[in-house]
Amino acid sequence: MASTLNAVPQIAVPFLDLKQQYQALKQPLGEAIQAVLDSATYIQSSNVEQFEHSFAQYCGVNEAIAVDSGTAALHLALVALNVKPGDEIVLPTNTFIATAAAVHVTGARPVFIDADPDNWQMDLEKLSAAISSRCRAVIAVHLYGQPLFMTELERICAQKRVPFIEDAAQAHGARFDTRKVGSFGRAACFSFYPGKNLGAFGDGGMITTNDPELAVRLRRLRDHGRMNKYEHQEVGFNFRMDEIQGAVLSCKLGHLDEWNRRRRFWAAQYRQRLAGFPVQLAKPIDLTEPVYHLFTTCCNSRDALAKFLAERGIQTGVHYPIPLHLQPAFGYLGYSAGDFPNAESISRTTISLPVFPEMTEEQFEHVIEAISDYFNRNT
Repeated sequence: MASTLNAVPQIAVPFLDLKQQYQALKQPLGEAIQAVLDSATYIQSSNVEQFEHSFAQYCGVNEAIAVDSGTAALHLALVALNVKPGDEIVLPTNTFIATAAAVHVTGARPVFIDADPDNWQMDLEKLSAAISSRCRAVIAVHLYGQPLFMTELERICAQKRVPFIEDAAQAHGARFDTRKVGSFGRAACFSFYPGKNLGAFGDGGMITTNDPELAVRLRRLRDHGRMNKYEHQEVGFNFRMDEIQGAVLSCKLGHLDEWNRRRRFWAAQYRQRLAGFPVQLAKPIDLTEPVYHLFTTCCNSRDALAKFLAERGIQTGVHYPIPLHLQPAFGYLGYSAGDFPNAESISRTTISLPVFPEMTEEQFEHVIEAISDYFNRNT
């Protein structure tokens, strides 16, 4: 009989388990979707309006404007702030490309900032120097679900007299002090891509604001610049949210805080159990309550560790392997390797471990045991 002593345990640990989430809500989601189908009203109607109202209340703001993606939310917010070709928008280089792509399509120039070496967010100590007389706005990304230190961000932007937009695509429900993200900037942008903490059954996005005039323009711009069906105040876009997404997100919103609580639980477990291994963790930011859309670590043997975990049925991710200033798409900006050393170092070593509300104790222990096994073999 063949020996099984060296067999690798095959406990599957997905990076995210949307199937489990769906099964838990299958009946109410099915009823909500069926109601939309029965109504035969599919674009931006009562379900979207109800979700806008509920999400505004959840974030603690007066206005929420639903759109068809997080990228559209960023684009629309910039347009509504009258960003034009030749303007500059300051943003971190350590983020997903959508943040800078939204700037690019307005004709403005992205101006990148390095990552903080301790918390891996936008380095606020470098923000003031990056804001020139041509800067029209700052996009502040709450990366991985970790809020920025908003007191300092607000101070700098007020001193420089530039507004900031929160990119909260990964931070639904996260808090700074007593307030949720999405309630600080002139506007804030959320993504409801299926894998987000609050995910749709497709793409979706939202802009939140406490500026009533800005909200009026955002609602107009997302729907071809309409004042009414056939009167167009300005040239706008087709960025409307589908009714099915409004219904799905309304159904899910009431579960978001519990899902985030579970993510924080597993993140705390990771922080405790990884303490003895040669991996680096981002330093927590004072007064914040993250929601851990991602649990990221840095490891000098990132690729080998990822391969080892994959062989044991554990999915990991890399967020993000190429900082934006080194992306070929932004080569025209003239940045070079070495311009933002902290972000470049993070990009070479970062690895995201599985973290999701439905994660089980067995799955978590399998991840920790596999990481322990890897370092026992390679140190």
